[in-house]
Amino acid sequence: MKLVVGSDHAGFQLKNEMASLLKSLGHDVLDVGAYDERPSDYPDFAEAVGRAVLDGRAERGVLICGSGVGASVAANKLVGIRAGMCHDTYSAHQGVEHDNINVLVLGSRVVGVKLAEDLVKAFLGAQFTREERHMRRLAKVKALEDKMLKI
Repeated sequence: MKLVVGSDHAGFQLKNEMASLLKSLGHDVLDVGAYDERPSDYPDFAEAVGRAVLDGRAERGVLICGSGVGASVAANKLVGIRAGMCHDTYSAHQGVEHDNINVLVLGSRVVGVKLAEDLVKAFLGAQFTREERHMRRLAKVKALEDKMLKI
């Protein structure tokens, strides 16, 4: 699978760990930064990850900041991005299965490397169910996005 990873300075180390994991699992990984631990702004990397997914350079993304909150908020401002911040494996796979999330957001100061690995594996191992109720709900999400574009 083609994947994109990105983080701010706070998520830099965990991003590198996740990129290594993904490569070891045979995935094609695009790293959009940060490339060091100098202070940086999470919205820049949320946009870079989201745009890589939206323009087809990646099928899904992994986005990391210190808490996961800011990056999640920023990523979800991009129309078509469904970013889910997850700290448990149930949410990581259920978010894909029911909500078709395309970006997994992690908080590097909240989860350790082992849990992050489990979350990423759960996220990547899941597929959207396409059940009618989930399709209906996503259509409502899309309608909300469309309304916001008209404002």
